[in-house]
Amino acid sequence: MLSRLDRYLLREVATTTLAVTGVLLVILLSNQFARVLGQAAQTGLPGSIVLTLIGLTTLQQLTVLVPIGLFLGIVLALGRLYHESEMTAMSACGVGPLSIYRPIVLFTLLIVALLALLSLRAVPAAGGRAQAIRVEALRTAQFGALEAGRFRTFAGGEAVFYAEKVSRTGQLEGVFAERRDGERVEIAVAERAEQRGAGQPEQLFVLFDGRRYEGIPGSREWRIVEFAEHGIPVRMPEFTPKKERRELRPTRELMGSSAGPDRAELAWRIAVPVMAAVLMALAVPLARLQPRQGRFARVGAAVLAYFVYSNLVAAVRVWIEKDSPGGAWGLWWVHLLPLALAAWLLWREERPGPLWRRTGAGA
Repeated sequence: MLSRLDRYLLREVATTTLAVTGVLLVILLSNQFARVLGQAAQTGLPGSIVLTLIGLTTLQQLTVLVPIGLFLGIVLALGRLYHESEMTAMSACGVGPLSIYRPIVLFTLLIVALLALLSLRAVPAAGGRAQAIRVEALRTAQFGALEAGRFRTFAGGEAVFYAEKVSRTGQLEGVFAERRDGERVEIAVAERAEQRGAGQPEQLFVLFDGRRYEGIPGSREWRIVEFAEHGIPVRMPEFTPKKERRELRPTRELMGSSAGPDRAELAWRIAVPVMAAVLMALAVPLARLQPRQGRFARVGAAVLAYFVYSNLVAAVRVWIEKDSPGGAWGLWWVHLLPLALAAWLLWREERPGPLWRRTGAGA
């Protein structure tokens, strides 16, 4: 059963953590929104999937935002208590570091469980879903129906089609079509046409009442044929991702692999919840303020500590991926460094003063 003090500390830390994480999330969402809109404009992605992609990519970034949000939230919350002398009053009542850690540890356990679920299961699934949506949207945009007054290329630029008008029934009017087969070029113009199989890998454009020109550019040998009906088959190349992304693979597949990149990805996924717990242990002693220090006096030190810690984790991750000697021990030894710093800060805070100072204080 939590005491009133535990509930008070828990509320302060949780509120500040949510506020910091929310601010970071808003900044991220603005960047994500601009980036996804840029991709949609360049690749022709429909606007209906933009919000879905933003949501899925934001879910992936939570594994980075939540640990730093927790770390800064604890530092800011305890910093306020130190600045307003509330921690001094607690210490005078016999409240020690263990009493301060207890509610914060309970809150951190919830955060660690959430991060473990995100990192090991939800984020790879969300990344795979986002990639599938992009592939399907690009395929639909590539295979989609023609639009009036707009040139459309198919089959990697081997075929070009243009229609002046598109009737309500989907029939094309004033059609121009060009298809290349090596050096040979086929050009057809027709009064009307039909696009059959829109959205499918194999499409057929049926042209009516037109003329076709066949030949090699620069040559005098050209063939001109008038037709009443002419079909132009177009086969689309299969659209697939350029390379496999390991961060999208399920965790169970990574566990059975001995490849360096797979081990590095698995180590990173495990490190995400561990980093949250380690940062919590470091935040409590780091947040301690000296008399007359400002409320935000330790924020700079906290940001520096997180910067060094996260970059060291990233460096060792690369060492594991490349099978370098520095990655032979995995990421576990990296977590011991901030834990050692936290233990030293606690020891320095709780150790007895010099004998002459204690004697003078008791005189």
